[in-house]
Amino acid sequence: MSDESREPFKRLFFALDCAPGPRREIAQWRSALQLRNGRPVPAENFHLTLLFLGAVGVAQIGEICTAAAAIRVPGERLAVRLDRLDAWRRAGALVLAPEQAPPALLRLVYALEQAMLPFGLEAEPREYRPHLTLARDYRAPAPESATPPEFVLRADRFILFESHKGRYRALAEWPLLDSQ
Repeated sequence: MSDESREPFKRLFFALDCAPGPRREIAQWRSALQLRNGRPVPAENFHLTLLFLGAVGVAQIGEICTAAAAIRVPGERLAVRLDRLDAWRRAGALVLAPEQAPPALLRLVYALEQAMLPFGLEAEPREYRPHLTLARDYRAPAPESATPPEFVLRADRFILFESHKGRYRALAEWPLLDSQ
């Protein structure tokens, strides 16, 4: 284990980015909730996680990118309707989630999961629950909102992000649209 612990690593995840327009709308809507619990996620960090990889050795990143590039993409822009506010007690998160996940999104996530299997990064398989995190360390019921959530996250690419000290940095991205 000591050799592994000295290897440089990065905390990585695949996600759909949230464009500036919806990011502002969601942040304003969250402000109107007047949350008195949890830590608000900075608006610039809004995203929809596809697959969390965790700590990945720097030496593996190139192979991970090659595997991601080989994924058959939906061939269309993804649109994910975020229309449900939910408090995830166990995770301590306040999230926006789709009432119904689009099939193209679920296919993309499955393809990513399959492509990452050879790397042995996911310790325990979990059911995929698409969401955009509004607040962490949230320990209360979902607040009532005067305006129900009705946001659409649109994406024409998926991105490999690095999480470092509360900031997210894009390392690589792949189009969701076929270029042929």
